[in-house]
Amino acid sequence: MSTPPLSGPGMAAGGAAAQCPGGFPGPQTASAAREVNTASLCRIGQETVQDIVFRTMEIFQLLRNMQLPNGVTYHTTTYQDRLGKLQEHLRQLSILFRKLRLVYDKCIENCAGLDPVPVEQLIPYIEDDWSKHDDCGASAQLHFASEEKRELLEVNKKLKQKNQQLKQIMDQLRNLIWDINAMLAMRN
Repeated sequence: MSTPPLSGPGMAAGGAAAQCPGGFPGPQTASAAREVNTASLCRIGQETVQDIVFRTMEIFQLLRNMQLPNGVTYHTTTYQDRLGKLQEHLRQLSILFRKLRLVYDKCIENCAGLDPVPVEQLIPYIEDDWSKHDDCGASAQLHFASEEKRELLEVNKKLKQKNQQLKQIMDQLRNLIWDINAMLAMRN
């Protein structure tokens, strides 16, 4: 499976008429279209979502800059220009949402035949001797988990003790340096 080119020599400004607004080939060019893999569809979907967010931000920027019709005279040409830009952004936003829907439908179609894999199987782990023999079941797992927790608590306790010892040593060194500096200052 390979990804189709998003643009090519045959796709000029007028060449988009043979395609759907989403950029995918329409029914009239379905025989010439190549199969698209799901990963590239997800990438296209991500780019489309980014375009939707960008267009939405532009729409809000236009709306923020528009003057409210509060009885103040304003230039009709400026108003018409801003209204035209706003309508164009809304039209483009509608096209992007249709494109996103096409990508979503195609991804669902591609993944329909796949068997769902439990999440637990996707997590790699090292098998121990006790996990090879599942005759003990949940009680063995519970025992192992409690033992592991106890070991972690012991390690944390030892770590806190070592940290306390290091703090005492640092305090002693700080006091020693303070005394040395005080003696040197008194000598001068």
